[in-house]
Parts: sequence; structure tokens; C-alpha cells
Amino acid sequence: MQETIKIGQSELEVSRINFGGNVLGWTLDEKQSFEILDAFVNEGFNFIDTADVYSAWVAGNQGGESETIIGKWLKSRGHGDKIVVATKVGWDFGDGRKGLKPAYIKKAAEDSLRRLQRDTIDLYYTHIDDGDIPVEEYLGAYADLINEGKIRYIAASNVPADRLEKSLSLGASGSYPLYQALQPHYNLVERAKYENEYASIVDQFGITVFPYWSLASGFLTGKYRSEEDLGKSVRGEGVRKYLNPQGLEILKVLDQLAIKHGSQPATVALSWLLAQPHIGAPIVSATTASQLQTLVAAPGLKLDADDLEQLQKASQ
Repeated sequence: MQETIKIGQSELEVSRINFGGNVLGWTLDEKQSFEILDAFVNEGFNFIDTADVYSAWVAGNQGGESETIIGKWLKSRGHGDKIVVATKVGWDFGDGRKGLKPAYIKKAAEDSLRRLQRDTIDLYYTHIDDGDIPVEEYLGAYADLINEGKIRYIAASNVPADRLEKSLSLGASGSYPLYQALQPHYNLVERAKYENEYASIVDQFGITVFPYWSLASGFLTGKYRSEEDLGKSVRGEGVRKYLNPQGLEILKVLDQLAIKHGSQPATVALSWLLAQPHIGAPIVSATTASQLQTLVAAPGLKLDADDLEQLQKASQ
């Protein structure tokens, strides 16, 4: 097993790379999904992230495809409790299913459990908080699910900083479940929001951080260096905003450090994340074995102080 850490104050122990299940049932079909999940686990990793809404945005999909594939894979491989699975609730499916009303959360959790073919969800995220439901109400729903044994622990993703702090304070009081982790948008080209609004809250409450879009939709792999490169994948347009002097300077430093360490830019970018306070496991997706190797190498790459300083300077 690769190096592991505990999630917050929970008893969950996870590997330092978190496989992002958004590609399952989207850019990977079921057979391909099984193959990439097998490869991930065979490398000694045990942490998979998904959401109930994945991948409702694909024509012909209704949402739940990623969870369904993971459930079939878990059952066919007999992994049981060896794999830690995180999923989420609240995002808009586009058909009326959305939000954090207690009744909806409980129904959504049952649906996720059915698709995952599990009795318990290890880590259940508030996927998005639009502010329309009092935090006490939806934390109460999570408390009921924990008491029923249907979820173990809770975490937060797209929750405004003030509501996250309130939720954590309520959890710390012992009156409600305590968020164990935060899943923010955070990487070398997207530092300001997390570091300015969330890092102090994370430090205060000692929760673990699992950044999403850890490679900036692929930009930090070095795949996109000009506008002509944007057509290389379905995510290309999403990185156009990073094609600026700072973004290109970050790629330059990543290239130099990759050569220094005999590595890849993506591996270096993930290693930088892993060196930041409270970062547990960056969430990353892969669709090929070669991509996966680049990602799973990150925990083994230890950047020195000079490396980290170069990246800090380029990305400030």
C-alpha cells in the first residue's frame, strides 16, 4: 500500500492520490473504467471520488453513471471495505433533482447506495451549498444518515466560506456531525480563492483538503501551450484563460523541474500540492495507463525547498 493519511479526525485512512470518477461513464465506457480502476488499485491506491450527478451532462445520460460503474466494479472485484469511496449530493441534475433539503438528501443517499451496491458511504460531500437551506437542517439530515449507518463521515465541496465556518463550528460543538474534509478548486494557477478564503478555516478546524481540478483541467500537464492546442480534448476550451504570461511561466518552471527530477510536469504540479499544508490527496482523473503512471508517481516525488520556492514565485 502507498503512503496513507487519515481524513480529518475520522478513522478513514486513504492513499495520497484520489481517483476522480467524473470520467467513468463519460470519456470511459464500463470496460475501460474497470481497467483504469484496476490499474489504480494495483498501484497500491485505495481512494475513489465520485458524485451522484456524474455524468448527467453527457447526451443520453441521466446521472448516476459513475456510481453505477464503481458499484459494479467493486462487486465484481470483491474489494469490499478495502476501497474508500466518496460521493456527493446537492448538484443540479437538470431535471429537478438538486439541493440540500433533508428529504432530498436522504433519498439521494439511498439512490447512491443502491448504485454503489454498498451499505454505507464512506465520505459524503455537500457538493454545493446555494445558501437556501439552513445549515442546521442539512447537517441534521446527515446526522440521521450517520445514526442509521448509511454514511460514515461528511465533507464539504462548493460551500461558501462563511457557511463552511458555521457548519464546522456547529460540528465542533458536538451538536451536529463535523465535516472531516474540504474539496476546493485549488492548483498552481488557481491559488487565490482557497488561500485567501479557506486556508485559515482549514487550519483552525484541522480538516483535510482534497483539491479538485488539481491539474487545471489538464493545463498543468503541459498539453496546452497555444490556442491551437485547445482542440486536443473536450476540456480544451476550459484552459484558454490560463494561456497568459503567468500560466506559461508556470509551465516553464514545471518543465525545468520535470527535467531535473526525471519526471513529468503533471507529476511535479501534484507534488507541489502535496507539499502544501493540510493537503491530503489531489483528485485526478486518467483515461490511459500512461496518464495514470504520471499521476500516481506524485507522492514519491519530493520537491526540495528551492523547487517549491520557484513554483511559489511563478504562481503568485
